[in-house]
Amino acid sequence: MRDFSLLTFARMQQTKKDIRALTKEQLRDFFVNNGDKAFRGNQVYEWLWQKSVHSFEGMTNISKETREMLENNFVINHIQVDQMQRSADGTIKNAVRLHDDLIVESVLIPTASRTTACVSSQVGCSLDCKFCATARLKRMRNLNPDEIYDQVVAIDNESRLYFNRPLSNIVFMGMGEPLMNYNNVLKAIDKITSKEGLAMSPKRITVSTSGVPKMIKKMADEKVRFNLAVSLHSAIDEVRTSIMPFNEHFPLKDLREALEYWYAKTKNRITYEYVVWQGINDGQKDVDALVRFCGFAPSKVNLIEYNPIDDGQFQQASDQAIRMYQRTLEANNITVTVRRSRGKDIDAACGQLANKT
Repeated sequence: MRDFSLLTFARMQQTKKDIRALTKEQLRDFFVNNGDKAFRGNQVYEWLWQKSVHSFEGMTNISKETREMLENNFVINHIQVDQMQRSADGTIKNAVRLHDDLIVESVLIPTASRTTACVSSQVGCSLDCKFCATARLKRMRNLNPDEIYDQVVAIDNESRLYFNRPLSNIVFMGMGEPLMNYNNVLKAIDKITSKEGLAMSPKRITVSTSGVPKMIKKMADEKVRFNLAVSLHSAIDEVRTSIMPFNEHFPLKDLREALEYWYAKTKNRITYEYVVWQGINDGQKDVDALVRFCGFAPSKVNLIEYNPIDDGQFQQASDQAIRMYQRTLEANNITVTVRRSRGKDIDAACGQLANKT
């Protein structure tokens, strides 16, 4: 009898709607339709987003009867940090358990002047980049806006606890391709930047994409205010397709056209994320192609240190090759930085997420 009751309870929970899927107006309507005042919806909305409450019981300025009514009608599918790892360099990686027991990972990256949250947008990934551990998982599902938001809140709390300062920046460079979960990512950013949410400046948020031309144009048309980064890695179609097979469907010609459209609409500089691998894209012809690709708009190239995923297929290029890239890009008035990876000892570095989880 006891097992039956637990099963029945679990099924009832699954049929309840996640309250954070409701807008403030829908919450206000819910209370009016249940004989209460509309402002009660405002109170609940504040608890859900500004205060990130995990349970209805935690809504302390709402009566017990009202909390019980919410409990009977809704759930809060809040994430849980299932495991936290701290790197020798201060980086923190969270294994985040979702309400359906799937796991994603997010990372806090501290420097002397800022703390950055690297958040995930999908469980697994829609794309097939050969150098990335997440791509080997394949996509299991998109994250909901609240699940993305919760990752940011968790990292902000850790930043305050361990570094005595609030989170300063957010990058969508974790698990998944953000533009393949476009609507939910933009809804999450709306909540993060809203005064009714975390009130962060959109200029402190960067969405990194492997390059989905149609969605880049859509972002430009919608006049988004956050920054755009493109995970490029080669400006030669044959080379890029060999390491990022989806490039066959979204070739560089289409990507460049979309980026030209983005710049014409926004006038915002484009950042290119670029790993140089030994024997793959470490020749003069590779950097010359990159210079030509960047030529249409102000741009910045981040040369990223490669983080192995244990199969030996890709090897970090020599320091000589990196210096060649730097010299050539700078000679063509293209801003370039060499980005050293953080959190490698806990598999929290770029490309390593989900490597050993």
